[in-house]
Amino acid sequence: MFKTAGKKIIKFLFFISMLLLFVMSYKSRAYALNTENLGHDTGETDISTVIDDPGTYTEPSDLDTLNTYNRLTITYNDGNGSLNSSLRILITLTLIAIAPLLLMVMTAFTRIIIVLHFTRAALNTQTAPPNQVLIALALILTFFVMQPTIEEINVNAVVPFEAGTIDQDEFLVNVMTPLRNFMEPQTQVKDVRLFYEIAGLEWDGTLESIPNSILIPAFMVSELRIAFWIGFMIYIPFIVIDMVVASVLMSMGMMMLPPTTISMPFKILLFILADGWSLIIGQLVRTFY
Repeated sequence: MFKTAGKKIIKFLFFISMLLLFVMSYKSRAYALNTENLGHDTGETDISTVIDDPGTYTEPSDLDTLNTYNRLTITYNDGNGSLNSSLRILITLTLIAIAPLLLMVMTAFTRIIIVLHFTRAALNTQTAPPNQVLIALALILTFFVMQPTIEEINVNAVVPFEAGTIDQDEFLVNVMTPLRNFMEPQTQVKDVRLFYEIAGLEWDGTLESIPNSILIPAFMVSELRIAFWIGFMIYIPFIVIDMVVASVLMSMGMMMLPPTTISMPFKILLFILADGWSLIIGQLVRTFY
């Protein structure tokens, strides 16, 4: 039985080897014929194999458009140029990575999300509303607050840059100017002086002289201070409810019953009767105007 199987395997391997030799010989013969034909046809036809002509140039700036050698170039001028697909992916991923940082340090997002967190903590509802809802609400409110700034950036920076009327340096200046106009009124002077002292620099007292490296962290510290102050003001009425409930429970001799368990329904009832979400969100958005 094993001898028969061994003979079949040997015959199969022999057949495969012969087939491979036949294929290799056929390919080598075809390659030789093509090489011979190319040798005879080279220089004997008027049809050029060059896809794009090398071209000529009259000014040094025209060298970028010539088909002279392979190199990596990035050309962008209102649709007249295009980026390589790999570069587009790289730039997109970079912007996606930087976007959350820019959202937190130069917009109203930080103050809004902290105040919403304090509101949920004061209600003692733990995960209601959940984090996803709070972040979504903070993003929507941030877009609402930053809409005039975004429109100004689009009109003064994005549209002229796509039209080719401004260069890259002017584009960056026009992008930062509306953001600075938003951050400067929200930044407290003592925070600006703090970072000037840390950096060992002197401030002349004008807003235009504040560099972005000092304005942005000062703005963040000011946002944290304001957000915690608003959170403290939100906590006061709910603390009063906790104190009243704790006093009533102690007078009734129910000292083992947690006061927060009894006070949470009263907090929610007070929040609903006062239309708390509309009141807090409305006043919070008005702090930016």
